[in-house]
Order: sequence, then structure tokens, then C-alpha cells
Amino acid sequence: MKAASKFLSAASAVTLSAAMVVPGALAVQFVATSAAEAAVVSRVEVSGNQRIDAETIRNYITIKPGKAFSSSDIDGAVKALFGTGLFSDVQINQVGSTLVVKVAEYQVVNQVLFQNNKKLKDNALAAAVQLKPRGTFSQATLDADVESVKAAYRRIGRDDVTVTTQVMQLGDNRVNVVFNIVEGDRTQIAAVNFVGNSAYSSRRLADIINTKRSSWLSFVLRDDVYDDDKLRADEELLRRFYYNHGYADFQVVSAVGELDSATNKYTVTITVQEGDRYTFGDVSVESSIPEVDGKSLESVIETHKGNVYNAKNVEDSIIALTEKVAGSGYAFAQVTPRGDRNFENHTISVVYTIDQGTKAYIERIEIRGNDRTRDYVIRREFDVSEGDAFNQVLIQRAKKRLENLNYFEKVDISTVPGSQPDQVVLVVDVVEKSTGEFSVGAGYSTGGDTAGPSVEGSVTERNFLGRGQFIKLSAGGGKNSRDYSLSFTEPYFLGRRIAAGFDIFKSTREYNNNYDSDTTGATIRFGLPITDSISTQLAYNISQEKYEVDDGCNPTDLDPSGTCDISTAILDGIEQSPWIKSSVSLGLVYNTIDDMKNPHEGIYATTTVEVAGLGGDAKFVKVTGRGSIYQTLSEQYDLVGLVSGGAGHVEGYGSDGLRIFDQFQSTDRMIRGFAYGGIGPVDPLTGDHLGGTTYFNASAEAQFPLPVIPESFGLRGAVFADAATLYGSKVTSVAQESTDMQLRASVGLGLMWASPFGPIRIDYAIPVKKEARDDVQEFNFGISTRF
Repeated sequence: MKAASKFLSAASAVTLSAAMVVPGALAVQFVATSAAEAAVVSRVEVSGNQRIDAETIRNYITIKPGKAFSSSDIDGAVKALFGTGLFSDVQINQVGSTLVVKVAEYQVVNQVLFQNNKKLKDNALAAAVQLKPRGTFSQATLDADVESVKAAYRRIGRDDVTVTTQVMQLGDNRVNVVFNIVEGDRTQIAAVNFVGNSAYSSRRLADIINTKRSSWLSFVLRDDVYDDDKLRADEELLRRFYYNHGYADFQVVSAVGELDSATNKYTVTITVQEGDRYTFGDVSVESSIPEVDGKSLESVIETHKGNVYNAKNVEDSIIALTEKVAGSGYAFAQVTPRGDRNFENHTISVVYTIDQGTKAYIERIEIRGNDRTRDYVIRREFDVSEGDAFNQVLIQRAKKRLENLNYFEKVDISTVPGSQPDQVVLVVDVVEKSTGEFSVGAGYSTGGDTAGPSVEGSVTERNFLGRGQFIKLSAGGGKNSRDYSLSFTEPYFLGRRIAAGFDIFKSTREYNNNYDSDTTGATIRFGLPITDSISTQLAYNISQEKYEVDDGCNPTDLDPSGTCDISTAILDGIEQSPWIKSSVSLGLVYNTIDDMKNPHEGIYATTTVEVAGLGGDAKFVKVTGRGSIYQTLSEQYDLVGLVSGGAGHVEGYGSDGLRIFDQFQSTDRMIRGFAYGGIGPVDPLTGDHLGGTTYFNASAEAQFPLPVIPESFGLRGAVFADAATLYGSKVTSVAQESTDMQLRASVGLGLMWASPFGPIRIDYAIPVKKEARDDVQEFNFGISTRF
């Protein structure tokens, strides 16, 4: 019992002691915790800093001597110092009454150097990396920069580039960063294959996309660079092409590029599913807005029953309806097309539904990525501004305009919520590209007043000083010609969508070693788009023409049988030198061509009226017109038909009448198979063709791809037939022959090459109807286009 009693007494003592000690311990812990939660220091000590002043570091933290702080204040101070991007490590501890801030500074980059790079210049690589002189250095940034350099080389077709780095310690916490580059060989594209296509040949589809098979021209064109983003863009090009030609169910199943490391070449395979071809069924407009009559709006839509389904026409109809309704006071109206497929008869009925739409306003337009291009150059392509009603159709139209400027590699427009529920912020992200160009070229032409070899050099800037202005300075010449010119265009004159500009030029010519001309002039022009396909241009032109007989001729001998074999009509024109021509001209252009470089469908028509006589010596009215219609004759074989025609007439007024130099001369644009100035009224004594006051011409042509030759070469063939007449003359100093309307005709073959130097064309034409005095030239070669 005594033992039990002693045990109980001991247990009671332990329990009592525990009861007294535990609260005491808790109290001590509470006091310690309270002290930590409300600490005060007398000073802040900074260590480890080499470049950054200690006081600067103290200013970044909120803990001050004599003021209480908590553990959350320490966490905030650590985050604040890390947030400066100046330190690789930060430690903050309390030692007695001192707060110790220990930092480790990032090293500072002294120089960023690139070695062994030839295909990409230092400035291009410097723009790609994040490490910059006088910036901080980190290994993570260096690793990311290595990948950025590799990506830059992949974009120019060098996938096997290797990049190593070296960090050179300079002392004082400074380093030089060196990128050692082995550029490797160009990665080529061995083949671009299409799978699943039957409506269009692989050759035709290869023309549409931007990824091209490598060829001997690839070193100039650089179109054989494989890039995943480029291939995704090609998918969109294919979709738009098929959607615009009736294939509404078209899909790109896959598009992949496989690299053969042994040959360093890609094989690109694009698998498509074309589906059936559709035509439009019933087309109507419905409106949920009581004041808007859908039936009355059907006249503005561009989709019509029976036509081949075309997604672009649907888009254009949405834009036309949106603008029409917005113009009637319904700024928030939304047009939504609803398509109803009939799988049996392959038609798509379309109903355009007009609803009031959600009311939203543009709070602001935020532009990013335009380091060079001024903000206003981008903003002016929008038909909306801050405070206007948000309209997705107008935003997409602005995006297309920005892409068409050719200032940017990429344009993205997105929206984020604004400060109010009915406000949105437009965010425009652009990636700029080079807009300057220096070129030197050589060519050869068999016709015109500059026949023979020629060279030309030019400097062009499409976005001058980031203001969106165009400027070009060029000089060139050949055996018998010299040309100099300066052109400038402001696309938004006085803040409006009016292109204003001027051209200054000087040209000299030598004609048949008999006489020379020297023309100096200038043009002031204004261009105004009326619709997306119609534009007009008004210009004032002034020039001075000087003519003189060559030294081998006796200028006082006006007898063509003497020392100068020149027509009296030409000599009369030379005697009137110098000749001032002051005129105004008005031109109108209609253009619906699908692709100006490789046209398959559409119309290009232009007409010009020029009136001379606003001062100066020349007094005439000249009217010219030309039109071309392209139509795909066979989609499977990529056969394109072209029908074109033109006409012109010039009429003099006043006492002086027309000079010979104001009349029309025949060219290969008028009819092929004949020499420049080779048809029309002729001087019977010298055989010189004197030009005419009236001409008509017509041409029919079929264009086709050349078999065997890869499409990446850009070669196409053509067969054609031309007809033309040039007649009438106001020259009275000589009796002339062939002044009446007389038809000439020719047939021939052509070879067209979309070369890196411009469109080159070779024609061989045989006259099948001609006059005795005509000058024949069956072979014609030159840089030209048929527009």
C-alpha cells in the first residue's frame, strides 16, 4: 500500500508539474511568436552587392529601421528584389537588431558576339536573342537564345545549324557572350506531293502554295525553305482556293514534312479530301430588325442562284450587307450567313440573317510590335476608331488591308474586355519585315524604242521612315537609251484614302543612228479607290522634248535621198524642237484578277483620256482603252484562256495640229510578229512608218503548263492569234501610203517565265496577213506582262 501510495504521489506531482510547465512553455512560444510577428530593427545592412548601390537596394524593400515588420514583409522584400531582374539570389535574415540583406548580382553582359555567321548578319541575330550589351546575364536566357538562333537559321532553310556558346569572364562581374555558329548546308525540299486530289492536278495545287520544291532558281527565290508555320499558311491557301471554286466540303487531312537526314532534304506530303462541287441554290436575305427590309437588300449581294459556290462572294456579300445596314443607322447590325446543303443535287442555299447584334464599343486600339512603322500608318487602315461601334466585319477588312501593305510578316487582331461590360480593346500585333530593296539587273528586249541589252539599278523603300510612303530612285540604260527617274507616293494624302505622288524623269534615245531625243519631265498624280475593284487616277504631266540630227547627217539637207535617210515628216518634228507638252489625264481601272502574278480568272480593264494644251506646244485629245479577260478552261490540266482587246484615237486641235511624235506607233502589245512601229501609214520615199491616229487590236490566247518541267521553275507556254490595224494620219508634210484601215494578223507560240527578275516572255509569231510596206519581226523577247 505504501508503494502504491508513493506511486500515486509521484504521478500527482508529475501531473501538477506538467500542468504548470506546459502553459509556461506555451506562453514562452507565444511571446516568441509575437516578437517575430512584430519585430523592429535598428538598421538594414546590405552585403554582396558590387554594382548596385546599397541605398538603392534598401529603397526596394519596405522594411525600415525603427518600424515594426512581419514575416510577410520579409517575403515581400525578397520578391521585390528578385523582381528587379538584377539579382540571382536574395537572402534576408534578422541578426539581433540588424536586418541583413545578402544579394548575389547577375553578371552584366559587356558584348554579344557572333562568330562564323555568313548567311545571317550580326544585326539580324542580335535582334533574335534576348541577351543585350549592358543587360544582365543568366544561363536560362543563354539557353533560350541558342534555340532562337537555331530558329532564325531554320527560317532561311538551314536546319542542320549547330550553335555553341562561350561565356568569357572579364572581371568586375562582367562577361562577353560568344555564339559560335556552324551554319551547315541549306536544307532543301526534294518534293511536294499531293494525295487525294482529282479535280485539280498536283501541278496546279503546287502553284497555289508558297512552299516550293527546290530547283536551280531556289538560291534566288528562296521559296524552298521548309517551315511549319509556312505549311500551316499553305493549308489555308488551299482551303480558300477550293472554297472559292465550289468545294465547300474540302479538308486538308494532313500536311507534314519529313526530313531525310542523309540528304538534308524534306519531302512534303499534303493529303486532301476534295468532296463534291456545289452551286448556289436559293439565296435570300432575312432581317429581324423591323425597320430593315431584307428583300430590298438582295440587290447588293454577290451570290446568285446557279453560280458555282464561292466563299469569297459570300464574304463580299456579308461586307456589302453590313455596310448597307450600318449606313442606314444600325451600327451594331450583324449579318450571319446560314447555308443549307442539298447533298442530292449538290447545291447550297444561303440565307443572310440580319440581327441587331450585341452593343459593344471600341474603348481603344492598342498596337504592338511596330518598332519602325508609325502607329497612324496602321490605324488609318481601320474604318473604325476609339468610341465607334465594334463591328467584326470591318475589323477583318482592316486586317486584310494591313496584310496587303506588305510591311508585315504577320498581322493578328484580337480583343480583350475593356473597362466596362460594353467596351472592348482591340489589340493589333504585327511582325515587321524589311521594306527596302536595292536591285541591279540586266535585260534584253527585241522591240520598242529601247531594243537591245540594258542594265538598271534602283533603290526602293515601300515604308519610307515608317510613314507608309513609297519612294524609288532608278537609273538604267542600254545601247541606245538612258533613263533616270525618281518616284514618290503618299498613300493617304491629307489623311484620306487618296494616293498622291510625283514622278520626275529624264530619258534619252537614239533612233537608227539618224537622230536623238532628250526628254525631261514630271508628273503629279492622284489616285482614288472607288470600290475594291475600281480605281481612278488624275494626273498632270509636263515634259520638254529636244530632238537633234546626228553628226553623220547634214541638218540643212532635208532631202531624204541626201546624207540623211530621214522622212521629211520626222525632220519637221525635229525642227520644232524643243517641244513643251502640258497635259492632264484621267484614268479608270477595273481589276478582278485573282492573282496578278499567275492569273487564272478575272477581268483587267483600263481606259485613259489625256488632254494636252494647258500651256505648252502640244494640243490634242487622246483616248485609249484596253481590256483582258482570263478564264480557266480546264481545271484538271491548268489550261487558261485569255481574250484581250484595245483601241485608241488621238485628235489634234488648234493651228499647229498633230506632230508625228504625238501619233500612235505599233508595238508588240498591239500585235506580235511585226517590228516596233512596223505597220500603219508609211513615207513612200524613206519607208519610215509615221504612226497613226487610230488603232484597234484583239488577241486570243491559251496558256498551259509545260510538261516534264517542274512547276517551281515558273515556266508556262502559250499559243495565240493577234489582229490589229493602225491607220489615219494628220501629218501633211509628206504624201503617205497605207493611211486607210487595213487589217494585219499573226499566229504564234509563247514562252512565259515568272523569273526572279520579273515576268519574262518570248514570242515567236508569223504574220498571216500583212501589207507590202510592213516591217516583220517574228521573234520577240522582253520583260513584260499582258495587262
